[in-house]
Amino acid sequence: MPTPAIPGLAPQPAPYATPAVVNHPKTIGWPEGRTPVAPRGYEVVKFAGGLDYPRQALLLPNGDVLVAEARTKPKLDAEPEVARGQALSKTTGYSANRITLLRDADRDGVAEQRFVLRENLNQPFGMAYRDGRLYVANTDSVMSFPYRLGETRIAAAPRTLATLPAGGYNNHWTRNLLMSADGRTLYVSVGSASNVGEHGMAEEARRADILAIDLTTGRERTYASGLRNPVGMDFAPTTGTLWTAVNERDNFGDDISPDYLVGVREGGFYGWPYSYYGKQDPRHPNERRDLLATTLLPDVAVGPHAAALGLAFARGRAANDQQAFVARHGSWNRSAFSGYDVQVVPFADGRPTGAPQPFLTGFVADAKAGEVYGRPVSVQARDDGALVVVDDAGDTVWLVRQRK
Repeated sequence: MPTPAIPGLAPQPAPYATPAVVNHPKTIGWPEGRTPVAPRGYEVVKFAGGLDYPRQALLLPNGDVLVAEARTKPKLDAEPEVARGQALSKTTGYSANRITLLRDADRDGVAEQRFVLRENLNQPFGMAYRDGRLYVANTDSVMSFPYRLGETRIAAAPRTLATLPAGGYNNHWTRNLLMSADGRTLYVSVGSASNVGEHGMAEEARRADILAIDLTTGRERTYASGLRNPVGMDFAPTTGTLWTAVNERDNFGDDISPDYLVGVREGGFYGWPYSYYGKQDPRHPNERRDLLATTLLPDVAVGPHAAALGLAFARGRAANDQQAFVARHGSWNRSAFSGYDVQVVPFADGRPTGAPQPFLTGFVADAKAGEVYGRPVSVQARDDGALVVVDDAGDTVWLVRQRK
């Protein structure tokens, strides 16, 4: 059966058509006055700088912005070439393990106040807020704290909702959160422990999944599986479908397998580690044909090894445009850089209508020298149409808004 047309998907070469490479960028930081580049009619403002590897943002109803600051923990057994590359790209090292509150009281687009809301966490990433409680996803647990909007410090003890398998392959320690519209279900993304299941599938229990926690009963179920590293999550405004951005597998060659966006079906299986885009992975020959027969395909391809991590649909009046934005953190397993930008995907009636297009660029300083200013890792959409883009390697949160 031919594979249905998938926006953004180029013809796929054979596995190992090119050798696997390790090509980490060197982060040089943003020169004074320089910013990422947005399309005509938009401006980019440094909402906050001087952060310590910010990874995820949460926009609170009162306008405050919470930022989780955390790094990958160095692996003592990492190969020297890999460890050096990660150091250059700033992905590993001391982890701040805190949540910082940024406040733009005068609404000029720059956060003039910042507060350490909570510290001594364990690699926090995902956050959600509902009905006086702040939910935080550490790498090893989901916790909730009592929190009133406007407070600048949380001192109360947390309540643990779930323990999670900690850490993971490469940067797969991130655990993102998404609250259902009715406030009853908390969705949790958990990345794989390996590239393609090389440690055995017992090691992957409750991994490469989106989990769902019932906040009334505390019961957990697997919402969807076979998603190698589903980090960004958001609901499509027109349909309410949960969409996610997924990192695909490594060490297959420069141009396979592309990262993707997908509208997730409850109970669906999406191929990892046995197949990709409907093709069987040769590293798993003749395995789990029962799952292969039911595998669901991606909806949008967003580039090979681009590290698609953030996802947000346009909100407010901008939602009429039905666009989704994806933050591509950037490649390390490709001979030529890919990613290092925010792309926009056109939608209509809850479905993608075309291939991704560049939206926020300028993160690469010198491709030949392998230098980048920063790396976009997550994106959040405000009701006024503006975007909040977290740049972890650049230690910055950017605000992208329409010019007045």
